[in-house]
Amino acid sequence: MTDRIEAAAAELRPLLQAFILWAREHAPGSDSNLVGSVALWHRLAASDDVGRWRTADLHTVLLDRMPQVVEDPEAAADGLVPSVRAYLTYLSDTGRLAKGSAPLRELLTELDRIEDDVVDAMEDLITEDDEDGYDGEEESEGLGDFEPFADELAALPTIRLRPDAELAEAARRAPLIGKARDLALWVGSERRVGEETLLTDAEITEALGVLGLPVPETDGKPLADSVPALWNIWNLAIDLDFLQPEGEDTVSADADTGAWPFDDDEDVLDAWLSGLHSIDYGDPELDDEEATIALSGLTRALLVRVLLASGSTSLAGLRTELAEAAAEYDDLGAEAWSAATDRYGDPLNPVLEWLSGYGMAEVEHEQVRLTPLGMEGVVHLVDDEDIELDARPAIDAMTALDLLSFSAELPEEEADAEFAAWMELRDPDRAAHELLRAAAEDEADALVRVQAASVVGSLGEVAVPAWKDALDEPSLRPYAATHLAQLGVDDAPAPTPADTHWLILDMLTISFGLGRSEFVSSLDDIGSASDLVGLLDVLWKIPHPHLEDLLEAIGKAHPDRQVGKAAKRALFKARSHQN
Repeated sequence: MTDRIEAAAAELRPLLQAFILWAREHAPGSDSNLVGSVALWHRLAASDDVGRWRTADLHTVLLDRMPQVVEDPEAAADGLVPSVRAYLTYLSDTGRLAKGSAPLRELLTELDRIEDDVVDAMEDLITEDDEDGYDGEEESEGLGDFEPFADELAALPTIRLRPDAELAEAARRAPLIGKARDLALWVGSERRVGEETLLTDAEITEALGVLGLPVPETDGKPLADSVPALWNIWNLAIDLDFLQPEGEDTVSADADTGAWPFDDDEDVLDAWLSGLHSIDYGDPELDDEEATIALSGLTRALLVRVLLASGSTSLAGLRTELAEAAAEYDDLGAEAWSAATDRYGDPLNPVLEWLSGYGMAEVEHEQVRLTPLGMEGVVHLVDDEDIELDARPAIDAMTALDLLSFSAELPEEEADAEFAAWMELRDPDRAAHELLRAAAEDEADALVRVQAASVVGSLGEVAVPAWKDALDEPSLRPYAATHLAQLGVDDAPAPTPADTHWLILDMLTISFGLGRSEFVSSLDDIGSASDLVGLLDVLWKIPHPHLEDLLEAIGKAHPDRQVGKAAKRALFKARSHQN
């Protein structure tokens, strides 16, 4: 069976790569992994022609076979049918739906008919997994899963990330991105891709030359099946948007590809992050498909362990730990590790070669170290899995807005420590100006505004110039006028009732975000019901960004009927005034 799977996978590879290109434009939400599995088992279980689909094949593949082999039933419940719909449409639109197939309309009708059954089958698997696997702990799913390390990741000390300018400069130097660019530029405009192989043998030889890769000995296999390094860089070029589909059976270099490395730091990092999941291309590729699967996730497994070792650890220790993990996670893991050792000398060689080429890791004196770019990438990967990790910009790279935004989520003592460390790197006058400018960036962010005012207020007279500048900013004027008055600055304007009302609205905005009980408690702090009614009669005149939401909330939340009526009248006046 392994030989049949391997042969079918090789046969399908060019077709699926062409589908990925087509789907970027025509069905961007398609899951290529699900399509690959469907196409493989269609070839193995339903048809000797990958392009011939009959309506009965849909039942065979989606209901009989996929529930037995699907790895992520939750993703399949949501994405399997839409992805198959896109794949069948692709086959039809590109002339690949072979003779003997049912018409596309009939295939899609049958797909619609069995959709609920497919979803039910996947949801049954989810339920079974929950019941079988529940023992009070989450079970790990594979070698590259981060979830088993969630508690250790959450317990790590704060990870400090470098500024975007430094990261972008490192990304510009990543050799693999340069190779992906060179390959895309070689592809050029509207190069036809074949049905059996994406490129002819002559084109493959030429492309290998462009990339500086040797032409391998094929041992009787097709050349296209002997150049995984070429297809990995081809797929990276697709991930980076360097290659784009152009009509049917053609692909072209994107117009901006030649501009890499881009000038704008944000564009550079956007491109680099779009190719981040290419790290999986670093996993060893073996002749035996099941052995390859047994080591899938090895690159991610290495990354999480280096992260847990504070970003640097010994290569020998990693090798031992990962060999044991591979054997633990898969019955074929030990055998696959041995096969990878025979092929690569060390199963970690292709992993580290890819990570080094993508600028994420370095090996020196038998130590594996995450680069600052690698640390950024692993933090993104962990975040993609919704796993808690304390990562913040380095203090010396943190802007005032970064400081205010991150500190809003921290306990008071920890936030104070962040502010103190940040303040040590600049003089108080500069710090005051930076904090108030950051607070003015988003008029709707009351919490950042209050935090900035609190910190700047603690600086005393040295902050007077910054407060005076802030008088010209409507959202900060109430704070500036109040603090200048407290400091006894003679030529400063006195706070007005409107300033006081703005401060009240900021306070209510923050408490509203904390929940109903906190909100009602804040209203009680203002005064009695009659005090609130009087306040609402003037509050509607304040051009605060959250005014209408707050008035509506007061009307619903306050237990006193008179306050509720006053809030509704104030809301009507505010809306009428705005109109």
